[in-house]
Amino acid sequence: MTPLHNKIILITGASSGIGEATARHLAALGAHVVLGARRTQRLEALVAEIRSSGGRASFRALDVTDPASMNAFIDFALEINGTIDTLINNAGVMPLSPFAAGKVLEWNRMIDVNIRGVLHGIAAALPVMKRQGHGHFVNLSSIGGHRVWQSCGVYSATKFAVRAISEGLRLEHDDIRVTIVSPGVVESELADTISDPQAREDMRAFRAIALSPDAIARAIGYVVSEPDDVDVNEIIVRPLATVD
Repeated sequence: MTPLHNKIILITGASSGIGEATARHLAALGAHVVLGARRTQRLEALVAEIRSSGGRASFRALDVTDPASMNAFIDFALEINGTIDTLINNAGVMPLSPFAAGKVLEWNRMIDVNIRGVLHGIAAALPVMKRQGHGHFVNLSSIGGHRVWQSCGVYSATKFAVRAISEGLRLEHDDIRVTIVSPGVVESELADTISDPQAREDMRAFRAIALSPDAIARAIGYVVSEPDDVDVNEIIVRPLATVD
């Protein structure tokens, strides 16, 4: 029996990349994963795969930018399981561009998903965790939340914000665990959202050393498997061959 046996772990942005890999990994460790994303066909296939391997998984459509959608996601998990052990705020977007490109709509999208999405998750799940007297938030930041590159100003700002939000949450509650996970460059679909030609080309070169999402999934598996009185506050996972 693993430390995650029968744990109820919710994952946002679970239809691809780090979220998808984490769902598989934690289910294999015995957790019941509850998956949320907008692309429900992908979630349905992932849940079927996990169940066929003997794991436990459920899914619900989720738009993290909508507080009502997030509240419904939390309520769905409670209806199935009666409790929430961990919420992994993983959903994120990364349409990088220089400021001179003036891509205000893309900047706002990053703010809505990367910052407000995390806040909506906290607002929905924190009252439940406080009633229980336990809970764990795992918030995905980035190496971009530790330093800034050209064309990354807004994205990095959102990921710096995730770190500030997480640390503030940790300081306010001694019965809730809070972990910041900051991946370096990882194979994912995030770069596909970059519309600026130069930023897209720069990211293509940067991603030549990208980690598999499984590396981040294993790191998340470590932090959520620690005993309830241990809070791994922050973890950075980079490729060995890195320019970070």
